Amino acid sequence: MLGYARLLDASGGRQAEADLLLQDALHTSAIEGERLSPEGLRSSIARRLGLPEAGLPAASTREEGLIEVLLDATQRHRQPLTLDRLSRWQAALFPAGQAGLRRIRVGQLRGMTPMRVVSGPAHRERVHFEAPPRSRLERELARFLRWFMHPPAGLDGVVRAGVAHLWFVTLHPFEDGNGRLARAITDVAIAQDEDRRQRLFSLSAQIVRVRNDYYRVLEQTQRDGLDVTEWLDWFLRQVAAACTLAEGTVAATLAKARFWLRFAEAPLNARQRKALNRLLDAGPAGFEGGLSTRKYASLTGVGRVTAYKELTDLVEVGCLVPQAKGGRSTAYDVPWKEFLAPAQ
Repeated sequence: MLGYARLLDASGGRQAEADLLLQDALHTSAIEGERLSPEGLRSSIARRLGLPEAGLPAASTREEGLIEVLLDATQRHRQPLTLDRLSRWQAALFPAGQAGLRRIRVGQLRGMTPMRVVSGPAHRERVHFEAPPRSRLERELARFLRWFMHPPAGLDGVVRAGVAHLWFVTLHPFEDGNGRLARAITDVAIAQDEDRRQRLFSLSAQIVRVRNDYYRVLEQTQRDGLDVTEWLDWFLRQVAAACTLAEGTVAATLAKARFWLRFAEAPLNARQRKALNRLLDAGPAGFEGGLSTRKYASLTGVGRVTAYKELTDLVEVGCLVPQAKGGRSTAYDVPWKEFLAPAQ
């Protein structure tokens, strides 16, 4: 990962940082079963990082709030983690003051109703976990924040991140958003350990791949008297897997940054940019079957004739190369070999 970090720095990093942030935002939401608009998130990221926003839709307040939290966690990782900061994060995640159709308390700790994680129908609910009672919450949360700001000497930084994640999600201090906040706190801890403002990998991207296992290990640890051994073993393995996964992700992200650097002044319309971003986001061989005229038409909402012409224009500019012959049945992809480079 250090080799890729040097490449990120050398490439100017803004587009690469934007793509990594987009992946983290999509995955931390997906863990909770929430689907946000990639284009809306991209719009928010572009505005905050000073990248071109042409052709992108306006982000929703929910998308803006999530990006604000993720950026604050890494870019301001040296700032104290306080209850006020956590409360502002949680309020940003729920700008309308509700989760789905349910009204929730935002920007403040949960109420007196017991906080339980349950599943199943109302008449056969299974209680997976019950958080500490409200009467103890302020005291327990203050203890956690003191520990986070002043951890034991010699404690490994990644172990600290794992303990912080488990501790916070066990306290469950807010009515909703605790999982996303726990992952943001993990980001703070890892950024502090690396002393980098730029994320190099997404733990959320790995967790979403093993989501059921994630909840299983959390529940088992919380039921077994909070012996953290199994949780930390699992957490450290996921960090290692996330780093391995990120090598391919970062390589593709760097390729995308190089791609747009080369074609920054190309005469492309918003539809063409949208299609290219979809291919670039998918990565090498990630867009199954390539981009055909039919797929382009479906993706951009134009007719087949216009789709064929705009794809042909992209080939002439050099943005795309044909994958197979056959007129309008031809499939296209980005010339990845021109933009991929190994870490040094």
